[in-house]
Amino acid sequence: MSDSIIRAENVGKKYILGQNKQERYKALRDTLANGAKSLGQLLFKSFAKRNVNSINEEFWALKDVSFEIKPGEVIGIIGRNGAGKSTLLKVLSRITEPTTGRITLKGRVASLLEVGTGFHPELTGRENIYLNGAILGMSKIEIKNKFDEIIAFAEVEKFLDTPVKYYSSGMYVRLAFAVAANLEPEILVVDEVLAVGDAAFQKKCLGKMENVAAQEGRTVLFVSHNMSTISLLCNKCIYLSNGQIRQFDITEKVVNTYLSEVLQNDNQNLNQIRNYGVGKHTRFTDIKILSDRGENTIIFGHSIKYKIIIESDKNENDLTIGATIFSSLNNIIGTLITSQVFSIKANQEITLELVMNHLNLAPGLYYTGLSIGRGFDPANRQDLDSIVGQPSFQILPNPEQYETITNWHHSWGNIVFRDVNLEVVEIK
Repeated sequence: MSDSIIRAENVGKKYILGQNKQERYKALRDTLANGAKSLGQLLFKSFAKRNVNSINEEFWALKDVSFEIKPGEVIGIIGRNGAGKSTLLKVLSRITEPTTGRITLKGRVASLLEVGTGFHPELTGRENIYLNGAILGMSKIEIKNKFDEIIAFAEVEKFLDTPVKYYSSGMYVRLAFAVAANLEPEILVVDEVLAVGDAAFQKKCLGKMENVAAQEGRTVLFVSHNMSTISLLCNKCIYLSNGQIRQFDITEKVVNTYLSEVLQNDNQNLNQIRNYGVGKHTRFTDIKILSDRGENTIIFGHSIKYKIIIESDKNENDLTIGATIFSSLNNIIGTLITSQVFSIKANQEITLELVMNHLNLAPGLYYTGLSIGRGFDPANRQDLDSIVGQPSFQILPNPEQYETITNWHHSWGNIVFRDVNLEVVEIK
């Protein structure tokens, strides 16, 4: 369409696995490395010939990708690792050429793809600001008018005349984002490099991207694995899978599709994640998470319900359920043991519901550890069965509690559960 600022038509990007990378400028280390490489090739020439087929293997990082984006839209790009997200941004940023298809862009593009991209390490922060502005096609006067604003945003004034090779990764990202966002490109492309920065700077960047789109009418493309950030920032979303567009629609629909597929794929066989030495006589046979948003997806502040099926080879009395919640980084967020006990008879299967109300977890991905045991003291409890890592679930932001979400911080070991109930739903 004529009013599109970005248009991709059947874009594909092919790589040859094992292919030598393109030559860059040579340094002493390159000469030494190439000498060693030549010696290695001479010694193992016959072996290399036997593996010639692997060198010619093709890999399509992107295939038949087509979409249109209008000015002022904030588009999220999501998908598993290796789905083609970063490759798509590099093609859109003209860092690499597509193998097939065509990209049409209207306006200047500023990209923040990885730490150090677009900066010359030997130049100072000040010099790199002018260099990046010149690359974007801005005059020296235009850059000078934005200079103070960039420095104030990046908070690197003390190191402005220091070569950026001495910057920390956080300083690098702060300056790079400040340059990319403040030099007024029509299109801002941001990979998840912002994860390098601290929480305060990440919040500052998200606010800037919102302002760039809403008030200045510029287009933002944002790659992230954080679905809460995607949900709050982006009005539309592209879901990439195996280099192809799985779905392109409003953010809520796409995120729900992505989470349902990812969480479904993450659920493993209980036998694979059962702790050693338990589950011989009394065991979990199935565990699911249900909520008012569907399986494995919970709105911030809402309750979470586990549907648990247990079987036993012998009579067991005075049993309790223990639950531990882990963050996506495998830190323990909270642990509880139910106050209500239950029993099970030999060769019987029962279904229980474990309901957690007021689950005050920040938006993000979490994993569950569950156990069946006797007693209420975690230190002295005897576990009959114990699993870790299933089921996983996603907490989505509640738009009515935006400030609560963006300012939320939880630390390792916080107890976050209240009003927990265990109810026997059905006995088979």
